[in-house]
Amino acid sequence: MSSSQDAQPIVRGVVQFPANTTRVVDADEEVFLLYTGLAARKAPDGSGGFRGLGHIDSHEDVLNITLNLGAVNASGKPGDAATQDQPGKDAHKKKARSKRSDVEQTLEVEILQDKTALRSRKGDTGSVVWHASVDFAQAVLRQLHAKNTTGLLNPEHLATSHVIELGAGTGLLAVVLAPFTRHYTVTDIDDLVPLIRKNIARNHANPLGAPPKRRSSFSPPPSSSNITAAPLDWIEIRNASASLRGKLVPAEPADLLLVVDCIYHPSLIPPLLSTIDYLAVPGRTAVLVVVELRAEDVVREFLQGWLDLSPAGGWEIWSIGGFLEGPYAIWIGWKHTKAEGMS
Repeated sequence: MSSSQDAQPIVRGVVQFPANTTRVVDADEEVFLLYTGLAARKAPDGSGGFRGLGHIDSHEDVLNITLNLGAVNASGKPGDAATQDQPGKDAHKKKARSKRSDVEQTLEVEILQDKTALRSRKGDTGSVVWHASVDFAQAVLRQLHAKNTTGLLNPEHLATSHVIELGAGTGLLAVVLAPFTRHYTVTDIDDLVPLIRKNIARNHANPLGAPPKRRSSFSPPPSSSNITAAPLDWIEIRNASASLRGKLVPAEPADLLLVVDCIYHPSLIPPLLSTIDYLAVPGRTAVLVVVELRAEDVVREFLQGWLDLSPAGGWEIWSIGGFLEGPYAIWIGWKHTKAEGMS
């Protein structure tokens, strides 16, 4: 692996790389490091890094999810005002006042689940909410809430971007991230699209102008009409002819292709990679993959398959460290144009 710690900040479209980002050139090395770190990790309750499948609660029809966005001080600015105190005899009093004035901001969403489909529909894992989506949503929202211009997703670029999400499940990420984008296309298999649409309608203002049902102490830019929910089947795309593929995907290319917690079954890896490769526009589309570290061989197979696309498509893949706490890996993929070449 090569590191970006000592180089200038690397930007790939809407994505900005943190300092502890490394270029992935060897799947075995990357997976070894990930699972070695996972084995050494301790959860807050003292348990080990492995936690099973990773769904939140598959027994509830409706989940009330609270996302912690960080503190806002009395001036309305994100952050702890106490850190801005100047030394002096009144510093202690100022610190006490500023601590009291800080208000923890939260975003509450209600997400419908289809717990029956989870048990009765073969291969359906997207009908319930999984930890990876909640944890990723909170991490991104904290940076966007703070208007962090050096965060993983540049807020100004994101506001003008088209995001396509693959394997969206219940649509949680579309609900909370779409307001920060120009357009958000949320996709999954056809059976899950009605559930996604219900959750979008439940948490965003309806066309009649009624108050939104999302209860929040933090209000992102209003948005409901910028979300499109549509079926997108990776297997269909992989098996379709070149002329037919274009009819199965969104007409507008993606600036950001989001793939969160979609890597869990070996049979889906080839179609997922084919879909990623087809949707990624060279020199335009940043691919952001979040994977919960479950079966080591499945994670390795996906990463090796992605790297194997490089000779044909000019892919580069980067590993993002330190952004997301928990048993996760985050990778950024970028396909170069012929003019760009490989850096």
